[in-house]
Amino acid sequence: MILRQLLCSVLLTLGLQAGAGGAEVLVAKVDGVIGPITAKFMIEAMDRAEQQKVECVVFELDTPGGLDDSMRTIIKRIMSAKLPVVVFVAPPGSRAASAGAFITMAAHVAAMSPGTAIGAAHPVSIGQSLQTDTNMTAKVANDAAAYIRSIAEKRGRNIEWANSAVKESVSLSETEALTHKVIDLVAPSTEALMTLLDGRTVKLNETTVTLKTKGAVLTRFEMNWRDELLHAIANPNLAYILLMLGLMGLYFELATPGAILPGVVGAISLILSFFAFQTLSVNYAGILLIVLAVVLFIVDIKAATHGVLTVGGLVSMIIGSLMLFNHNPDPAMRVSLQVIIPVVLITGAFFALGAWLSLKAMIRRPVSGAEGLIGREGDARTAITRDGGTAFVDGTHWNAVADTEIPSGRHVKVIAVKQMTLKVEAV
Repeated sequence: MILRQLLCSVLLTLGLQAGAGGAEVLVAKVDGVIGPITAKFMIEAMDRAEQQKVECVVFELDTPGGLDDSMRTIIKRIMSAKLPVVVFVAPPGSRAASAGAFITMAAHVAAMSPGTAIGAAHPVSIGQSLQTDTNMTAKVANDAAAYIRSIAEKRGRNIEWANSAVKESVSLSETEALTHKVIDLVAPSTEALMTLLDGRTVKLNETTVTLKTKGAVLTRFEMNWRDELLHAIANPNLAYILLMLGLMGLYFELATPGAILPGVVGAISLILSFFAFQTLSVNYAGILLIVLAVVLFIVDIKAATHGVLTVGGLVSMIIGSLMLFNHNPDPAMRVSLQVIIPVVLITGAFFALGAWLSLKAMIRRPVSGAEGLIGREGDARTAITRDGGTAFVDGTHWNAVADTEIPSGRHVKVIAVKQMTLKVEAV
């Protein structure tokens, strides 16, 4: 009897605990540039959350921005979600800039952790040229402003600030965002956020849902290795390095046909860099200047212009590297100088070495063939006159002539070669 009562008590306790923590919340971390891979990952997370019928899905967001098309794809999916979507700008030190600000404001619940920021949502054109079309820029900005205003109006958030975030690139800290009604909550961690979300009413498209997240089980949803790899490539520094590796690989393949490995590595690197450029705000003039630099390096090696073209190539490469993402106002979306300087110096040093070796080979005295005999010394085996004679030079007997007669046995030096006859003079 006592054993039965004890067993019932244990089962009852376990049942109460299970009931208290029965809610499940899907948590997905979004870190880095918003692009096609990020959009795919976030949509998969929302699909999984709906399939498992969890209480809500939470995206821990930290992004400098990204591609407009990918951002709109994500927002469309959030708007049609069948369960609450929470965007939490976390951990401390994170930000929701540019496209991240749009996504945060589109969430059913927007939250931030201490020490984070949101804003600077001014759009940047992909493949922007050196002379930006002012009218087109204004059209893009107006379209983005109208889009974020509609999102803010639908979610009941600050429409005026949303407009200024696009038009004036305004940013807010977490406390300012809460004060201006840009976000709904400030929480130090995802676990603390669950407590704050508990009992909160969220309006979906056709229904109203009350969240029950206190003590909820947090289930992590991670990117697979393939998506993580492709997402990592969409980094300005890595994309720049891949571009340089691709150009170097193709050069080695063309310089030494049949090597195969440099060509394969170069082609793969170029393709991956172009994939990254789809996401990043790349300046094609910068790419052309980098390609021009490599061409100048190659020509300098082949033509031996004494390093003039190598210097021009270095200047072109530095300018092109700085211009590659220079029109993006966010430093995180540009190539770091800590990456540019070593890459330019290593590349320039390599081609400068090639140009120097080419010049050295050109001015070096020949060591073989007819030209290699000029300057060599030997002995006259017979008397050598204008009409002829015999000299022993470089281990071989040669027919020889001389402007002034040279007696047999004298030491001679080769001053010219004509066909198989040496012209010598006495030493």
